[in-house]
Amino acid sequence: MKRDFVPGQSVQKFGIGDKHGRVERSEDPFIAEEGMPETAVCPDCHARYEHKRWTLDEEVAGQLPREEGAARVLCPACRKIAGDYAEGIVILRGAYLWKHEEEIRHLIHNEETRARDKNPLQRIISMARQGDSLVIRTTEQKLAEHFGRAVHKAQQGDLRVSWDQGHVRCRVFWEREE
Repeated sequence: MKRDFVPGQSVQKFGIGDKHGRVERSEDPFIAEEGMPETAVCPDCHARYEHKRWTLDEEVAGQLPREEGAARVLCPACRKIAGDYAEGIVILRGAYLWKHEEEIRHLIHNEETRARDKNPLQRIISMARQGDSLVIRTTEQKLAEHFGRAVHKAQQGDLRVSWDQGHVRCRVFWEREE
């Protein structure tokens, strides 16, 4: 069905709803900015909430509870970990994985540290061997995708990334046999 352009008429976008192909921000049920105190600190991970943003500054976060008006609030990542709510799942498998398990685990932990420095809400919930697979569950979808791409870049193999309909959950599969 071909439609002619009519000047003055709005043009609808197709595909993903945000410009430049970026995914729209998901409605995360664990991020409740309404009713949040202006300044807060997470008692578990010491992430700091200020100016509507969570940051990680261990030195400053330790002093916040003594400051007037600083509340103690669990950050969304700690609430997801406590509630066992994973937005990303990475499944690694294959004979190559077990020959290089320590190296791959170090890679994953280094990537988590790097991601957490930028955004303290990006964390690993669990990393465990399940049968012939290493399963990593993350608090954020994009972190799972990032792990898959990092392992693929460093170790090659086959990589598949799939998102659910509303881009709420991400599943990453990586496999290498040799």
